This record gives sequence, structure tokens and C-alpha cells, in this order.
Amino acid sequence: MLRSLEAGFIYFPMRDYAAVPRDFGLRAEALSLESAGGARLEGWRVFGNGRRALLLFHGNGGNISHRLERVRDLVELLGLDVFLVDYRGYGKSTGRPSEAGLYADGEAIYLAARQRGFEPGRIVLFGESLGCAVAVETAIRRPCAAVILETPFLSIAEMAKAIYPFLPRFLIRTRFDNAAKIGRLGIAKLIVAAEKDDVVPPDHARRLYEAALPPRELFVIRGASHNDAYAVGGHEYLDVWRRFLDSAGTIPSP
Repeated sequence: MLRSLEAGFIYFPMRDYAAVPRDFGLRAEALSLESAGGARLEGWRVFGNGRRALLLFHGNGGNISHRLERVRDLVELLGLDVFLVDYRGYGKSTGRPSEAGLYADGEAIYLAARQRGFEPGRIVLFGESLGCAVAVETAIRRPCAAVILETPFLSIAEMAKAIYPFLPRFLIRTRFDNAAKIGRLGIAKLIVAAEKDDVVPPDHARRLYEAALPPRELFVIRGASHNDAYAVGGHEYLDVWRRFLDSAGTIPSP
């Protein structure tokens, strides 16, 4: 019962799509991927210029259809091929979300990019909010060129401490412990923080940056809150992405 209640505070999936890629003028391939435990993941590969793949691990609410507007800019302005796939229990994907399940889903999405010809040095992992934990874990398990973390948190325990200060720590089973893992990543890292984040304490991003190994970069979007960082960041946000991707380079293929 406690695990079920805990999941209800972490995951807020939506099943119905608000849009599909063609609504934004995007060319896409439908993806249907098998993940651990029999989950079937549904999503899209949105075509860019074919040079670099961005694996977008979305946050804890909605589904992939709610990320299509920003994907349009990532494709049209940065040329990225974007792998946009829902976790188990989100959108058209089967199963129920869990920490282990989302980590497995991250690997399944990574393997889909590899199967479509993207070598590790051409793969960038992008997490937003909860998706930051999936991006970090996937980067630990699989080689890639770089990681971008937007509005990240230290861990679920630290989030609970900030939101429910009187909740005993031993009751929290879900970890998503980015703080304990980020020091294991030697690849390039861009951490994007919202100055007025109203969900994750803004200092979480800075503390993750301080715990990370070089190469690393911290970009704070002035005036932004948790759910509008991309919109508030505007052209400057995309310019930071462009510069970071240009400097990230590649890693040797295995």
C-alpha cells in the first residue's frame, strides 16, 4: 500500500495524445520497443539531419505528445534526430512505472538508437526533471557522447525532505539518486536550472553541478520556473545547447 501511495506522488502519466509529429510539420517513424518485464514502449523517432541522436527522457507528467513543440526546435534549429518514447504506463506504452522499470526503458530506447545506426559518440541523452534520473542511469550503463539535465533534483529522498520534512526517510523506497551517481560520469554534462523553480529547490541543480566531474557546465535560466524553462530560455537557451553540442565531441565506438 505504501509503495502504491509513493508511486502516486511521483508519477503523473496521461494516456491520450495531445498531438502527433505531423501536427508540427515533423517527419517521424513510429517506434514500438520491447522493454524488461514485457512492457511495450510506444513513441517516435523524429528525423533531423541524421548526424546526431538525442534521446529525450521526459518528466513525470503528461506524455511524449506534450514535448513536440520543443522537439520541433531541436530538430529544425539544431538538426537533431530525436527519439521520443514514453516510459511504461505513459501514453500508449503498457505496464506501470517504477524506478527499475524506467531505467530498463531508458536502455530500450538507447538500443533503438543504436539499432538505427547511431554510434555511441553520436548519441546525447537529455533528461527533464524526473527524466534526468533516467538519463544519468542510462549514461552509466551505456556509452554516449554527452548528457543534458534540465531542472534536475538530487534524489527522491531530498525532494521528500523539501516537500514533506516530517516524513521518515526509511519509508521512502524510490531512490532516483542523481547525487550519488553523477560523479561517475566522465562525459560532457550540461545542467540547466530554472532560477525560480517552484517544484525542485533551485539549489539542487547547483549542488549536482558541484558534484559532477569536468567537463561540466551550469546554465541558469533567469526568471524561469520548473515547467517553463524552455519557453523562458528562448534563443539564449538554444544557443547554449548549440555551443555545448559543438564542444561535446564524440567518443570511440566500442
